[in-house]
Amino acid sequence: MGNRGMEDLIPLINKLQDAFSSIGQTCNLDLPQIAVVGGQSAGKSSVLENFVGRDFLPRGSGIVTRRPLILQLVNSKAEYAEFLHCKGRKFVDFDEVRQEIEAETDRLTGSNKGISPIPINLRVYSPNVLNLTLIDLPGMTKVPVGDQPQDIEHQIRDMLLQFITKESCLILAVTPANTDLANSDALKIAKEVDPQGLRTIGVITKLDLMDEGTDARDILENKLLPLRRGYIGVVNRSQKDIDGKKDIRVALAAERKFFLSHPAYRHIAERMGTPHLQKTLNQQLTNHIRDTLPGLRSKLQSQLLSLEKEVEEYKNFRPDDPARKTKALLQMVQQFGVDFEKCIEGSGDQVDTSNLSGGAKINRIFHERFPFELVKMEFDEKELRKEISYAIKNIHGVRTGLFTPDLAFEAIVKKQIIKLKDPCLKCVDLVVVELVTLIRKCTEKLTSYPRLREETERIVTTYIRERDSKTKDQVLLLIDIELSYINTNHEDFIGFANAQQRTAANATKKRAMPNQVIRRGWLTINISIMKGGSKEYWFVLTAESLSWYKDDEEKEKKYMLPLDNLKLRDVEKGFMSSKHVFAIFNTEQRNVYKDLRQIELACDTQEDVDSWKASFLRAGVYPEKDQTTEGNYAMNPSDTVSMDPQLERQVETIRNLVDSYISIVNKSIRDLMPKTIMHLMINSAKDFIHSELLAYLYSAGDQGSLMEESAEQAQRRDEMLRMYHALKEALVIIGDISTTTISTPVPPPVDDTWIAKEPRYNIILEKFTRLT
Repeated sequence: MGNRGMEDLIPLINKLQDAFSSIGQTCNLDLPQIAVVGGQSAGKSSVLENFVGRDFLPRGSGIVTRRPLILQLVNSKAEYAEFLHCKGRKFVDFDEVRQEIEAETDRLTGSNKGISPIPINLRVYSPNVLNLTLIDLPGMTKVPVGDQPQDIEHQIRDMLLQFITKESCLILAVTPANTDLANSDALKIAKEVDPQGLRTIGVITKLDLMDEGTDARDILENKLLPLRRGYIGVVNRSQKDIDGKKDIRVALAAERKFFLSHPAYRHIAERMGTPHLQKTLNQQLTNHIRDTLPGLRSKLQSQLLSLEKEVEEYKNFRPDDPARKTKALLQMVQQFGVDFEKCIEGSGDQVDTSNLSGGAKINRIFHERFPFELVKMEFDEKELRKEISYAIKNIHGVRTGLFTPDLAFEAIVKKQIIKLKDPCLKCVDLVVVELVTLIRKCTEKLTSYPRLREETERIVTTYIRERDSKTKDQVLLLIDIELSYINTNHEDFIGFANAQQRTAANATKKRAMPNQVIRRGWLTINISIMKGGSKEYWFVLTAESLSWYKDDEEKEKKYMLPLDNLKLRDVEKGFMSSKHVFAIFNTEQRNVYKDLRQIELACDTQEDVDSWKASFLRAGVYPEKDQTTEGNYAMNPSDTVSMDPQLERQVETIRNLVDSYISIVNKSIRDLMPKTIMHLMINSAKDFIHSELLAYLYSAGDQGSLMEESAEQAQRRDEMLRMYHALKEALVIIGDISTTTISTPVPPPVDDTWIAKEPRYNIILEKFTRLT
């Protein structure tokens, strides 16, 4: 029966395979096994049937084995078969086994001779078998048949390599004796993955079908194309015997008689035949398992250690224990608060390197998105001058005014301040959206308790919505405070005396630091294919110009564009484009770049577009004004009456005063808005989570229902415990067996130097070497 302890070793591997399969885990152990490879109709299936002593495999022409069949043979007093996909059902009639294999194969591959790498697991119990695990693989083919795909050869090859490439897999290379051994597909693919021949066992079939006067003695004596583990010859039943339902036991007796009576094989008859092959495979698989046990034990131990920490929590786990539920609730709420604060304030652990989120995104809203919204509504020059003109005329009434009325200044300033309400409220809304997203992200750790997660999200989101209205009230109060008193004594206000010189002062101020770099980064210039196509460049924005280079080394400058008279314009995203686009154009209708009136610049995300726009604002390049108002203004001739020189001077004076005062208000609002939102909403939410959330959760409902586990969490815990116990049991079994098993060493490398002296072997050897 082979080595001592082998009765336990192979069933151990079967037990591990079934244990991990039953819980849907593979453990990535690469358990030792034997893969049967060979060409179509090489006799692989017949060899396996001879082992079992029963007809149970599909037969026919072409590719018959179309899915890997993991065949576990177990020595037992009773004789029956079981499929892993038909748990609890015992097959006593082996014709039904064949039908089930065919049905299960067709279920995945259809009836068009297609193949699938998903295996069928079959276990056969019989007193006529030795403990053995084999994998019957599809036969290698060259030409597609029927509806098979054109790459069927490569599909089968890839499937075989999935199994035989693993070091834990022994290779049973089946080759018919009535073909040229140098052309053996099985030996060729085995040599690719096992060039030293440490894992390859050769099987020669159809010895009884060789031409009269020829034999395979040199092959079986391991003289021709020698293998380290040698060759074993077998004689299978012919197609006529199979059709005639010849009993396999009778066939085995005929095989024995063939070897004893054949003059070329009688001296090695004891080392030939199916029984000897089965015994050899049993011994070699046992030895192979024994050799791989140290590595197997190491993998099991490492996986056991990785599960120890989580399993420790589950060992004495009682789902309905009130103390456990209370402790878990406190821990979950505390962790939620810590996670929320880390997301807002920033943290070094688990940093997201792909997207902005949490506090970083809110910071962008405060300092890029909100200032941009303010500037967008601020610069509508033509409409503003028209309003100032009407205000001055209406204040003077029927009289012609000699002095610039300060009431006109106050009326225009208040109207401009009121316009700040929309961008301020929009800023609050953007922060609320980000906070709600952040809460959902932080509650992901509560997935194990669905009700707790749902209630936590509801309570905190409701609180933020309440703070939203209070924050907006405070923001509107800030605007009302600005409206309540126009402080013309502010230290930054230019005053009436300096109003006329404002333009010159601004120009000087703008050019104070011409070489200051405001931003660097990659942008794509969208140009039609006729003019060269879109290209990506490295852009450098300063206070005076926009330059682009070939790459970020900034050595090869492609172009430099002065910022004078430039403005920004939104561009709709293309139908087939994934990029977000904005444009730069010259207000004096001049070409911006080459013969282009505007250049379109593309970014990967809308956030990048907003960020670049904010950078252009710092450089003094503003969005274009709303064309609707200008169009309406142009279409009303009665409104386009030219102003007299005195009125023009008054309009210019008030325009400069308004510009000065509104910039003071904007500066104040830009500073106060983030502070107001932080105090009334974000910091308040943090305090609420730390101090009041737990009380709200207790008042929301029964603690038991809040801490009720999800079905997925319970299943995961059960699977983990089963895996843990399976690993522990496997380690105990391996520990017991490895100390009692005696292994046989792998045969030494074959000495084939004598082949050079035999010219008749050289031709065949050279032919095989060329093929491989």
